[in-house]
Amino acid sequence: LFSLLRIAYHSTFPYATGTPYQTPLSVQVALALSPAMSRLKWKIEYEKSVICQNFDRKGWTRTEGDDWNIFWATVGTVKQIFNPDSSMRLGDAQIINHFPNHYELTRKDNLVKNIKRYIKEVQKEGKHVDDFLPVTYLLPADYSLFVEEFRRYPNAMWIMKPSNAAQGKGIFIINKLAQIKKWSTGRFARDQQTYVVSRYIDNPLLIGGKKFDLRIYVLITSFRPLRMYLGDGFARFCNVKYSSDIGEIDNPFIHLTNVSLQKAHEDYNYTHGGKWSVQNLRLYLESTRGLEATQKLFSDIDDLLVHSAKAVQNVMINDRHCFECYGYDLLLDDNLKPWLVEVNASPSLNATTQTDKEMKTTLIRDVLDIVVPEDFGSDYRGPNTQGPCRDTGDFVVLYDEAADNERIAREAESKLGAKEKRKQLRSWK
Repeated sequence: LFSLLRIAYHSTFPYATGTPYQTPLSVQVALALSPAMSRLKWKIEYEKSVICQNFDRKGWTRTEGDDWNIFWATVGTVKQIFNPDSSMRLGDAQIINHFPNHYELTRKDNLVKNIKRYIKEVQKEGKHVDDFLPVTYLLPADYSLFVEEFRRYPNAMWIMKPSNAAQGKGIFIINKLAQIKKWSTGRFARDQQTYVVSRYIDNPLLIGGKKFDLRIYVLITSFRPLRMYLGDGFARFCNVKYSSDIGEIDNPFIHLTNVSLQKAHEDYNYTHGGKWSVQNLRLYLESTRGLEATQKLFSDIDDLLVHSAKAVQNVMINDRHCFECYGYDLLLDDNLKPWLVEVNASPSLNATTQTDKEMKTTLIRDVLDIVVPEDFGSDYRGPNTQGPCRDTGDFVVLYDEAADNERIAREAESKLGAKEKRKQLRSWK
């Protein structure tokens, strides 16, 4: 196993080398043949090199005014733009990088409520959906229910997270009710911020003895009908080998995979950043767990991603000017079951390594290729007028609801036609 890990490690972390990004020939030709495309204007609210470089390579013009075609904005600005009291109205040839109420999916307490409701609704219809959220409660609202569950499993560990924070801020692990009381009279009393408390996954899948999670990028261009694209991703490793000892319960370098936290450890490696590509993780799992088990895992991940989006489909404001590239964080247990940890509306685009920069540059390039089609202009009417979703760059179609409904209708019509033919045949006989 050690030899296999060493081989995988060295084949996975050539992060210090890389080739400069070259604009694909297809994009160069599109720009040459489409003057309207080359006249597009872009605006950005914060400087990110992987975004700005992609806009520049498209040959588009930067603007600081309101005459933009593509605006890479913060979630706060998007909220202001779509505020009913705002005087701003978006034109046909304007798109923006967040949905107005993305927080239905990306705020932890809303995510929990929406997914719990969705699973109940699906089960009422007689269908089955595997739980992909750990047992979770909202605090302080569900405190009594949480205490009841806590006492049922007194030896379990629980992880507390602020509902609306990122980068591992405010997270801590508990194993005693007294710790909750201390929190309620301290941090909560001061900040009045709601928390989610989840059953800690104490049997995480380990590689090299270390805990890790997955960051997977998912692009959604419409919620009704749902149009989803699955992008690239990577595994993020802790610096210290995993231990479930109570004495290590407060050690973030064992339990929390956030890069912003792991960078503070003395053993953090700036060459590879403690990351594996999803492709190399898959190869490793195929060699250690087998092809069939690995295929099932990634199929389960696809289902998890689609169900999470369906859970908020009916509450999301589905404006045709919006798209969003979400950063999904998943944890795998040692049974190869994926668990949803959280969804990020603004996943970090900071590059910690050369390969990280190349991956994120390619990610934004592919996002722009999808959300800005070649016929983008004053008569653009949104993604739902573009026909079926198509694989683009490193993005593959994860779910196209309209195409799926058409397929189901064709199959039903085909079955009905076959049934009618059998009926006619029996009548003739």
